Amino acid sequence: MNTEIRYAGFWIRFIASFMDTLFLAVPIGIVIYFLSDGNWFDFAHYKQNIQAAMTGNINNALTDMPKMDRTWDVINFIVLITVSMIFWRKFQGATPGKKFANIKVVDAKTFGNIDNKQAVTRSFGYFVSIFIFLIGFLMVAFRKDKRGLHDLLAGTAVIYNDN
Repeated sequence: MNTEIRYAGFWIRFIASFMDTLFLAVPIGIVIYFLSDGNWFDFAHYKQNIQAAMTGNINNALTDMPKMDRTWDVINFIVLITVSMIFWRKFQGATPGKKFANIKVVDAKTFGNIDNKQAVTRSFGYFVSIFIFLIGFLMVAFRKDKRGLHDLLAGTAVIYNDN
């Protein structure tokens, strides 16, 4: 058995996140949209903005944003966190994208399964990583332990699943 810990780098984590977006976030978003009876996001307005941008009217497209219902935003976020936590529990730290990429989220000190507090902290840590111009994610590319800001906040790491 190989006991060497191999940290997952930026690109494999990016691929796993992209897969999770396709197979988790988009389907959940579609369900939430229909549960909101179409009130979560104004797609007609969004389409108008795209058309305005395509015809060169960028200022109008950027200043006149589609209406969104924050309640449904919060519901979507809670559902995404809950589903991610379920996957982390059932598949020992791996969402479908991470499972496909053969990586998993673990406690940074013990390399064991993460707890719910770490899962929630990590999820909220994504916002912090985003708000500072994605630097929290880019850190993964430059750190020896390949931990992003969200990992540091939650005490987690992403490693290859060599079991």
